[in-house]
Amino acid sequence: MDDYEAIYRAYFDDVYRFLRGLTANESLAEELTQETFFQALRKIGQYRGESELRVWLCSIARNLYYTHCRREKHMTGEEPPEEQSAPGPDLSDLIADKALAFRIHQVLHRLREPYKEVFSLRIFGELSFREIGALFEKTEHWACVTFHRAKAMIQEQMKEETV
Repeated sequence: MDDYEAIYRAYFDDVYRFLRGLTANESLAEELTQETFFQALRKIGQYRGESELRVWLCSIARNLYYTHCRREKHMTGEEPPEEQSAPGPDLSDLIADKALAFRIHQVLHRLREPYKEVFSLRIFGELSFREIGALFEKTEHWACVTFHRAKAMIQEQMKEETV
């Protein structure tokens, strides 16, 4: 159990930031992060060590988020927002500004997949392109290109919203 607690302490922030980027909702991200670690404890025997533990945990978190979205869609009858989006200057510097960060989250939430998730994994989950590619069973180059396309979409949408 000490190992599990060490894993929890080591990766909680990574999983939470990843989910915060996907959900744009702090309480939902917190709830899904807790559920992620609960599921990981139950499924630890399925972890084959082929990817980093953080990547495996984010994969569980992503699946829980998708399950949540499907459940919400079923309950409300509405399609979860997953359209297109984008901002202006370098996004890494802009995230520090909370108001602007909230706008970026709103735009990000409307991006379609896989752009939304790749951007979130890179910025909020702080995963490398290699790790992101492994999550999607794609190449590092694919992850890099997808991230930069997502960034351009976010920048364009942010520019349109300020005009």
